[in-house]
Amino acid sequence: MRGASLLVGLLLPLLAAAQAGEPAERGRLLYETYCGGCHYERVHDRLRTEVKDLSDLRDMVARWAPQTKRTFSLDEREDVVQYLNESHYRIGLPPKKKP
Repeated sequence: MRGASLLVGLLLPLLAAAQAGEPAERGRLLYETYCGGCHYERVHDRLRTEVKDLSDLRDMVARWAPQTKRTFSLDEREDVVQYLNESHYRIGLPPKKKP
């Protein structure tokens, strides 16, 4: 029981920070918490992808979200879309500069 209280005490500030942060940051936290257990992020870097535009990305996130056994709100799904677009797909965004 004490471990659960400690875990809640550690997670609450992270969740509060994510709620106040940018959509992509909230999306990153949601993705890492609920999606990353089934696949690794490099799956988004495949040369052959079904994602051609933001509509496709939204559809993909909506299609796979139920696999997490968590009910995502529309805003949360959009946050995940924003995170994936900014971190991987870059649809409508300039390419990332290499360090």
